[in-house]
Amino acid sequence: MANSDPFSASVIPFEVPEQMRAFAEKGVSQARDNYAKFKDAAETHNGTIEAVFSVFSTGAKEYSTKVMEMMKEAASANLDFAQALVGVKSPSEAMELWTTHARKSFESLTAHTKELAELTQKVATESAEPIKANASKLFKPAA
Repeated sequence: MANSDPFSASVIPFEVPEQMRAFAEKGVSQARDNYAKFKDAAETHNGTIEAVFSVFSTGAKEYSTKVMEMMKEAASANLDFAQALVGVKSPSEAMELWTTHARKSFESLTAHTKELAELTQKVATESAEPIKANASKLFKPAA
């Protein structure tokens, strides 16, 4: 009775050539080395990434708090304006009130825009600090 396994050595005498085996082993070795380097880099830079995200998170919270304060201030000013407008006795008094409110609103918007720009700059600068501190590790030349 003949051997029924089509891949047995008696049916197909096949042996992997030494050069092919060496090439495969070299590929596996390089893959292991590259994985080890990647894992080391990920572990080394994980702290830096966490620090950057922490700064961004704190900055985003500060930014949204500032925006909420500005919105409350604007809403309050608009309600005060509406209340004052109800008590107006003449069109000229209404126009003066409206002009004053518009000027104050514009000044407030200008100040708020400047505050938000400064806050954004602060967060950007602070978030770059962990990267700067670890720049020598992050951007070291490959060996």
